Order: sequence, then structure tokens, then C-alpha cells
Amino acid sequence: MKRQAKTRAWHHQHANDFYVRRSVEQGYRSRAAYKLQELDDKDHLLRPGSLVVDLGCAPGGWCQVAAERMKGQGRIVGIDLLDMTGLNHVTFIQGDFTEDGPLSKLEAALGGQRLDLVMSDMAPNITGVNVSDQARVYYLAELALDFAAQWLKPDLKPGGAFLVKVFQGAGFEDYVKRMRQVFRTVAVRKPDASRDRSREVYLLGRGLKLDEQDEPAGD
Repeated sequence: MKRQAKTRAWHHQHANDFYVRRSVEQGYRSRAAYKLQELDDKDHLLRPGSLVVDLGCAPGGWCQVAAERMKGQGRIVGIDLLDMTGLNHVTFIQGDFTEDGPLSKLEAALGGQRLDLVMSDMAPNITGVNVSDQARVYYLAELALDFAAQWLKPDLKPGGAFLVKVFQGAGFEDYVKRMRQVFRTVAVRKPDASRDRSREVYLLGRGLKLDEQDEPAGD
């Protein structure tokens, strides 16, 4: 199938997607909102009064769900290379999470406080070269894991949690192994709102091991 035909087919499928139509009807910014709803229903990640960081937050679907479920109590700090229209209870930082400048702004916004949840729905711009794309996915995931290990609340109940999107394939098993070095429990989740044909899954780490935790800046 030629690229133009593939693009038309994707747009047709996207426009007719159940979760896309539902997100428009219910006022969510993306179909990804339903993924986080499902994950939170199962794992109870979002609690009023929490401090949450959303890596790769634009266009804001996950921030919307987090703000709703936290009932306006607590703080959400989001960062993305793309711009995002403002949301109540969300501090937005526009910048590249992989660069020192935006990362420093993110850390400054935390004021030295440890986090209840780090969630990352980040994905690189896809080139179509599978090996390269997969490597870039796990580069972002590794940076997110390093950030979570430094900033999450330690292994004290309820402790902090790390939710990250990855793709099954090359690098998956190595990344799961790395997460198990950092967290006491690691679970694999595939929400119904994730397209069946997609290789994406979400990994949930809980119980930060104290020997993996560095002192965050400002503490």
C-alpha cells in the first residue's frame, strides 16, 4: 500500500474509532484518557492530595483524568515538547524532557517534594525504521525510569508508583529486568482502550527499592 493510501486508511480508521468518538463526546483531549481511567480503576494510582508528574503530557488527556480523580486536591506537573492548552490544577512546562534546561525547570517546580506518581506516555516521532524507533522508545523510557527512581516517594506505604508506556519487541525484556531492579513489583498492563494491533503495553512499578533512590535536588 502506498503511503498516501495508508494515510487515508489511518484517518478513516481513526475517525471511526470508538474511543476517539467517545473522547470528543465527553470532552477529553485524546483517546488516551480512557487508558489511564482503566489503569487507575485497576491499580488505584490517583488519589486526592497527590503530587503527580506527567511526562509527555500533550495534548492533556492524562492530565484531565488525573485532575478529575484527584478532585482538585494536589498538584500535577506536566512536560512536553509540544504546547498544551492550560488546565486547572496542572502546571505545564513546554520543553524537551531529554534536555537539561527543561528538566531543571521540571525539578524546580517540584520544590524538593517527593512524588506519588510518575506517569509517562512519551513516544518518539516514528521514522518507520523499526530498529531505530524501538531504540528511541527505550531511550525515553530509561530517562523516565531514572527520573522516577530519583523523585518517587520511597518504599513506604502507600509509596510512589511509576507508569510507563513501552512497546513489545527488542529491548522489552531488558527494560522489564531493569525495572525489577528498581521496584519491588512490576506489572504489565494492556488496557482495552489500547488498540489490539498495537504492540504498546504499560509497565507499572511499585515499591521503590531504597538502594535505587538518590536524593532529589532541593531536599
